This record gives sequence, C-alpha cells and structure tokens, in this order.
Amino acid sequence: MSEENTSTTEQKPVSKNRMHRKEKPWDTDDIDHWKIDEFKPEEMAGPLLEESSFATLFPKYRENYLREIWPTVTAALQKHGIACVLDLIEGSMTVKTTRKTFDPYIIVKARDLIKLLARSVPFQQAVKILEDGMACDIIKIGTLVRNKERFVKRRQRLIGPNGNTLKAIELLTKCYVLVQGNTVSAMGDFKGLKDVRRIVLDCMKNIHPVYHIKELMIKKELSKDEKLKHENWDRFLPQFKKRNVQRKAPKVVKEKKEYTPFPPPQQPRKVDEMIESGEYFLKPKERKQKELDKKKEEQIKNSEVKRQEREKAFIPPVEQTSQKRKPDDAQISTQDLVENIKKKSKKIKKSVDEKPEDAFLA
Repeated sequence: MSEENTSTTEQKPVSKNRMHRKEKPWDTDDIDHWKIDEFKPEEMAGPLLEESSFATLFPKYRENYLREIWPTVTAALQKHGIACVLDLIEGSMTVKTTRKTFDPYIIVKARDLIKLLARSVPFQQAVKILEDGMACDIIKIGTLVRNKERFVKRRQRLIGPNGNTLKAIELLTKCYVLVQGNTVSAMGDFKGLKDVRRIVLDCMKNIHPVYHIKELMIKKELSKDEKLKHENWDRFLPQFKKRNVQRKAPKVVKEKKEYTPFPPPQQPRKVDEMIESGEYFLKPKERKQKELDKKKEEQIKNSEVKRQEREKAFIPPVEQTSQKRKPDDAQISTQDLVENIKKKSKKIKKSVDEKPEDAFLA
C-alpha cells in the first residue's frame, strides 16, 4: 500500500488544456511553420466544380497601354490555367477559372493583378503578384482629407522631393509603392504592407512620414543585434508628442463706453414706423405697388451707375500738349537788340585792327 501511495504522489497533475494533447516527435524546431510550399498540379485531384470570375473597371487613359500589353497578360495567366477578357466597350477586365486551373487560390491573385493594372502599376511589376509570398494592398486616400489643396500637399509629402521619401519607404518596408490619384498601391510581404498602410494613413492625418522612417531604421538596426532581438524595443523608439501651435490672433482693443444707470431708449417697432409714414393705412395692393416702385427706382439708379462705369472705358484720355518754352530773346525789346548788335560789331572791328597784315597773308 505504501508503494502505491508513493507512485501516486510522484505523478504530476495534468492541466485540462493539455489533457488530450499527444507528443509529436516529427514536429522539430528546425521546421519552418510559416513557409509557403509551392502548389503543384499533381496535388489537384480533378478540375474545379464551379467557375469563379472577377471583373474590374479601368480608367480611359489606361486603354492604350492595356491594349498593347494584353497578349503578355493572357500568356502569363495561361500558365496557371486562368482565362482573361479585355472589354474596351465597357472598360473592364475579367479573369475566370477554367478546367485547366490547378491552384484554387490563383484566381484571387489574378484578381489582384487586374486591380493593379487598373491603378497604373506597370505590367512587369504587377505580374509578380502571381508569385507565392507576394501580396498587394490598394489604400484609398481620396476621402480622408476634405480640403483639396491640403490633400494634394499631404500626398506630395508622401512622395517627397524627387521621390526620396517614397524610395526610403520602399527600402525599409521592402515593398513596391505607387501613388496614383486617390489611391496608393503597394506590393510586398504582409509585414511590409502593414507598415506601408500605417505610414500612408498617418500621413493623411498630418503625421510626417519621416517619423515612421526613423522608427523603421531603428527597428532594423535592433533586429541585427542578437541580444536585443527578443526584447521590448519601446525604450529605444522615439516618442514624438503632437504639438498644437496656436496662432495668436491680434488683440482688438474695445473702447469702454461710459457707464449709465439708465437703459437705452426703446427703439420704435416696424408698425410704429409704418403708422408714422402712413403706409400702415394703405391697402395691400397699394402697399405692394409702393414696394415695386421703390425697387424700380433702385434698379434705375444701379443701371445708371453701371452704364457710366462701362462708358468710362470708351472715354479717350486727355492729351497733354507739350508747351514749348519761349526763348529769353523774345522777352527783350528791339532797342536792346540793336544795342547788343552794335557792341558785338565794334568788338569784331577792334580785333581785326589789332591783327597785323602778315597774319592774313600767312
């Protein structure tokens, strides 16, 4: 009896959660549970029972480009057993499964492909969505900001000068990002897409992408350190506080009125004014006629003012006549002129007499 008691005491109590769990000797630590294995045609027992299809519209400016690349799109989708149709009349693209389709999830990838093509993503980049481990996210930003000018500024802030901000986001998140119109198209792994969505939405909420870029750079450096890889990184990450800088309005100094204990005089009512003017005793028709006459008088005055303003453009400007100044000689009398001429002639004679004859001969 004593041996049985000791054996029962040695057995550890099993929790209810692990009661029905069994050991799995084949499940070792070197197995990557998150790895996505390639889906092969041999794994599909037979064709799909039902046909699945997806359609999407595209803008008119993409019509010429899609018409050029559509043969390459059909060739890329035929490898996976997907049929595609380009309808230029309705402006739509359609993808659907066929009896040759062996991967059930490839129709979802094909739907993402036509969505990216409609959002101006080039075919060489959009076709990568058909690969395993590649996902896409189309973020709608058109309705996040009401003011159009503010929306354009924040969208440009996401791109940055010469596209530097967008390149930094692509390098840190390992995603392809394209800003087009009212949407942002992103391609990459799920972790990177989550960061891209957070950056884009915060940028539309007036949080600059530089703060997120700085945070991602710090995380990238911390992930390289083996000691800090599995620790909490909150102490290393910068925490930016939102500052509301309120613009001070100019103070309007109100003039203080003199205090009087008496209330202001009572203003006359409309009825009192009508009684004073005699309008109150008029008939309704006469009152309406009086109002119409007032309106007509005002209209005539306004039309006259406008007519005068229009005529101002046709009035020629006043020409400024150049008044020539009278010479000072005109103001001198004739006697003075005669005396001046005599003086000048005398001076000439004196100068001629003083010169010797040899000077003229030379």
